[in-house]
Amino acid sequence: MARRLRTGRAPVPRAPIPPTTYLRIATYTRRSTDEENQPFTLGAQDTKLDAYAASQEGWSIVAKFSDDASGATLDRPDLERMIAAAKAGKFDVLLVYRVDRFSRRIRDLVWLLDELDQAGVSFRSATEPFDTSTPAGRMLVQMLGVFAEFEREMIIDRVINGMESKARKGQWTLSVPPEGYEVDAGTQHLNPLAREVPTIQTIFDLYTVRRLGARSIAKEVNQRGLRRRSGRPWSHKTVIDVLTNPAYIGAVAFRDIYAPDSHPALISSDTFALAQEILTERGEHPAKSAGAASDYYLTGKICCPRCGKTYLGTSATGKRHRYHYYTCFTRNRYGTDHCDAPRLQADVLDDAVLRAVGDFYSDNTDLILESITAAQTRHRAATADAEAELNTVSAQLAQKQVVIDRYFTDYEDGRIDRGLLETRIEKLSTELTQLRRRRDQLQLLIDTAPEAITQDQLDAIADDVNQVIHDGDHPQRKELCNLLVDEIKIDLTAETATPVFRVNLDPAATKKAASAPTSHLIGAPNRSSRGVRERGPLVELRGLEPLTPTLPVWCATSCATAPSGPFRTDC
Repeated sequence: MARRLRTGRAPVPRAPIPPTTYLRIATYTRRSTDEENQPFTLGAQDTKLDAYAASQEGWSIVAKFSDDASGATLDRPDLERMIAAAKAGKFDVLLVYRVDRFSRRIRDLVWLLDELDQAGVSFRSATEPFDTSTPAGRMLVQMLGVFAEFEREMIIDRVINGMESKARKGQWTLSVPPEGYEVDAGTQHLNPLAREVPTIQTIFDLYTVRRLGARSIAKEVNQRGLRRRSGRPWSHKTVIDVLTNPAYIGAVAFRDIYAPDSHPALISSDTFALAQEILTERGEHPAKSAGAASDYYLTGKICCPRCGKTYLGTSATGKRHRYHYYTCFTRNRYGTDHCDAPRLQADVLDDAVLRAVGDFYSDNTDLILESITAAQTRHRAATADAEAELNTVSAQLAQKQVVIDRYFTDYEDGRIDRGLLETRIEKLSTELTQLRRRRDQLQLLIDTAPEAITQDQLDAIADDVNQVIHDGDHPQRKELCNLLVDEIKIDLTAETATPVFRVNLDPAATKKAASAPTSHLIGAPNRSSRGVRERGPLVELRGLEPLTPTLPVWCATSCATAPSGPFRTDC
């Protein structure tokens, strides 16, 4: 190519120049479990967000978060992960499809935006024109949040009004009719279903005449071969649902509306009233029993050694006291014929596990520090290939930048023309964008390594843990167990319970558990059962389990009386 003579004209601007502002983008999508509208499906949102990010110069998606949950709550796993990643500086902009996909409550929206603002992260919507990096944008997004909350409340109000209107007319308000009935497609009233009516009448007869308990009734009807409409066996819960449903005396009840004689009754009003009296006397009436779910610290953390189901918090009423237990889901629902795993006394097990948690953080600091070091070593080994690729990508980025600078120098010296410059720079810009995206993905993977912690920091965390154990109330202690206890392993042969701890070394999490009795912590780690978790520094459970204390198990078979001592192992 012949060299072009330089003239005295002003230099031509360097266009197109690779974007000077490179932004790391995280996307967040959400779908409510009751939404069926196509525009809000996770796949549709994800596709639109990808297209929107691709249309923005200098944008590169480095992380994606997605939840299948209600927008009226903050208790969403990927929302928590997103906040943690924002605080760790993993991305610059959070992109959503619409504000109501982020939150439908203005209070929660303001809190989330404040968390992102403190983390230095901007908030953008692909379908709404605002940018929270400006005061006007922050004002607009809060206004949209108000409308999203208003829309949600209006939807709820319309649904409730529609159901109340149906109830006043004696029409069935729910989608599924109760056992023993079917819904007339034309009138929306209930009609008896002949093949199911005898089962309902049998349940009321066993309860009011023979005075069997709900569990005994479930066992009796199952042994007779009677099944629910779904084909599943009866449980004490479904029996109580039948006994408390006014539909069986011909009434439709919804909220404050009660419409008698709306459809044919299956039992008499006197029989139904007697059933309610017996339910109340036995403490089985769900509307009149005091729930104590918040008092069970370990719900969902105990796996049944017999059937593999989860243990639940249950209670039994004695002559003077109400006794709390952890009971296998299968045994509680279907009786001992389906699973004979023993019940565990909840108060004793809760106290023992809390003591074990406090002792672990106070007396095993060397083990925790060693486990963190081991976790860091495992993470480095696992990410060795990623680090090698990151070095290669970084070198390629530097090389591409050198080539771009050389093209501009050649253009200024007149060795290449503008058309060739634009063609080459456009191609190099595309390659730079791809390399930067890959670099950020690799960096995000590498940065999840557990961080080091000092002995003083560990001592401070132990003090916070013990403060909650000794001075906290029930919700605070439950939240502490949720943070620090991963599971309780039951060995029926040795009659022991072994707690397996997760080590959460985030001081903010334990302080929040001590100061705010909530069931929801944004700083909490994921509940995976093995491996180093995303929030660091967290220790792999396998390094802790062999040295955790083993607790004797107190079990109960069918009695509802308190044990004579703190533990009993002779059942």
